[in-house]
Amino acid sequence: MNIRSLRFRLIMWYAGLLTGVFLLCGATMCQALRHYLKQSLAESLLRRTQQISSLLAGVEKTGESFVTDEIKARYAPENYDRFVRLSRRDGAVIYASGRAATFDPAGLPPAAAKDSTRIALLPDGNRLLIVTETSRTPSGREYVIESGGPMQPIDTVLSRLLFLLLLGVPVVVLVAVGGGYILVGQALAPVVQIARSAEQITLHNLDGQLPLAPTGDELEQLSLALNRMIARLREAFEQNRRFLADASHELRTPLTALRGELESAVEQARPLPDLRDKVGSALEEVDRLAKIVQTLFAISRLDAGEAQQEWRRFDLGCLAAGTADQMSLLAEDKGISVNCTVEQVVNVEGDQARIKQVVVNLLDNAIQYTPPGGSIHLNVRARGGKAVLEVVDTGIGIPAGALPHLFERFFRVDKARSREIGGAGLGLAIVKSICTAHGGQVDVESAEGRGSRFTVTLPLAQPGQRLRN
Repeated sequence: MNIRSLRFRLIMWYAGLLTGVFLLCGATMCQALRHYLKQSLAESLLRRTQQISSLLAGVEKTGESFVTDEIKARYAPENYDRFVRLSRRDGAVIYASGRAATFDPAGLPPAAAKDSTRIALLPDGNRLLIVTETSRTPSGREYVIESGGPMQPIDTVLSRLLFLLLLGVPVVVLVAVGGGYILVGQALAPVVQIARSAEQITLHNLDGQLPLAPTGDELEQLSLALNRMIARLREAFEQNRRFLADASHELRTPLTALRGELESAVEQARPLPDLRDKVGSALEEVDRLAKIVQTLFAISRLDAGEAQQEWRRFDLGCLAAGTADQMSLLAEDKGISVNCTVEQVVNVEGDQARIKQVVVNLLDNAIQYTPPGGSIHLNVRARGGKAVLEVVDTGIGIPAGALPHLFERFFRVDKARSREIGGAGLGLAIVKSICTAHGGQVDVESAEGRGSRFTVTLPLAQPGQRLRN
């Protein structure tokens, strides 16, 4: 799980808070129970001292031996795991209980205060809760009564409770974390669905809508806002596409007329060499503009999805090999070798003329920027359910800063040199548009002075797949 994800942070916060609450409640409960048990034992011991004090009220008549006999007969401290000691004010001990079942009071020091409650540590390691009370007879005699009980039962109860808490808290926390994981997953499910739907929206299906989460909360507002944004983007894209198509269409007619007029002027200006040269230069610029307009018109058609009207199944390897043979004549003029390797039959579905244009543009680009004596390798293979076409050259390479913008329209790495060659920065842009229209993509790897590698990935035609009309 991604520790930086919202789900992980929510679950950890929830689990941490729950653990803290359980630990705080457990500590509070242990402390409260300890206080309650200690208080209950102290009250029981205090009642015992008061009962012994009532026996001392007639000690002048009955004698001290009668009191000690009554203590033994009534309370039997050793049998009930209790401690009783009766002393005079001068410190003389009249009665002291002996060894009990869980402790031995031998060596217990006398009480330091008249009326107090204390916890005494015995030599054997046990602890006693001792309540001390001073009793005064009618004749003025003072006796110190000490009644004690072991703390071991209280410690045992608290230890068992602590063990249950330590055992139960992790179980409860794990159950809570599991429940929190499910609850957070259900809460974030609309977000995941929105993200998946957003990934499927491209320039060719802007009519799609993100799923609306009918929760009445911020998620529903987010879905509505994103759908409105997509609608605005769709409208802006449609306006841009219509402008590009209309401008390309409108420019074709005047350029054709201008070309005809210039060709006529060249024929009429044969006796005037200077004028013929100027008109010829203008005619070249008109041809260049006509190619740009034609390319823009093709891009607008691809963006509108019109290229899918001519799709059919064909072998990409045969197409690439034939195109490489045709382009090898142009490469030989520069002393560049073109090699084509096809591992197997690679059937794809699409507009064969457009895919051939992709191969032509990539090979033409490689020939233009590969120095004499270099080589170009064209490889076609099937890999991972995809058709892969690679064009690898030993050319001058592309600067790292230009790679992110290489497929943008009218982008040229070296504008001055590209203009001399005749490029307008649309060749790779139309390659990307064609690949996108066919459900594929084009990538580039390059380094200055080490050549370039263009990789085109297209979906393979599946057996029995119905061709598009």
